[in-house]
Amino acid sequence: MPPITRAIMSVTDKSGLVEFAQALIPFQVEILSTGGTARVLREAGVAVREVSDFTGFPEMLDGRVKTLHPKIHGGILGRRDLPEHVAQMQAHGILPIDLVVVNLYQFEAAVAKPGCTLEDAIENIDIGGPAMLRSSAKNFRDVTVVVDPGDYPLIIQEMQANQGATTLATRFQLARKVFHLTHKYDDAIYHYLKKVTIP
Repeated sequence: MPPITRAIMSVTDKSGLVEFAQALIPFQVEILSTGGTARVLREAGVAVREVSDFTGFPEMLDGRVKTLHPKIHGGILGRRDLPEHVAQMQAHGILPIDLVVVNLYQFEAAVAKPGCTLEDAIENIDIGGPAMLRSSAKNFRDVTVVVDPGDYPLIIQEMQANQGATTLATRFQLARKVFHLTHKYDDAIYHYLKKVTIP
């Protein structure tokens, strides 16, 4: 695999994030981000490009729509081994995104809070995060996806050992983690909604 050149980072759990991003600097990885994640990285002196600047489209609908854009999902899902994919990406100005670092709104923690309403719960259902994770995991041959901060050291070790790239075996292992996480996430939402009655 070619070296990682572009990453998108959007995390609720920010543990280890700054150190991970700083470790990417020697590899000249461009970092895209939004909101609180971008702010934390900037405050630590890490250069970040806002997703809205990258897509040319503003964040909107109270933040519900920010990463749901062809320049994000095309950059993640485009297969680098298919000339027609590469040609279409080039024709539409879609740049590849090789590393996706995402963890989700903490739905279970939100609904466990006393007084949590159905409206509160609905607002804590992550849409863009699972979409990026599933896109990345589907295209694991080209994309490294990280949902667990505990995997940050592994990614850096592999990049150091492979001229800025990760191995296919690791990308597949990380993709499996994604589908386990999204399965549990959707299951938690289902079990919450199952207990709710709409008058």
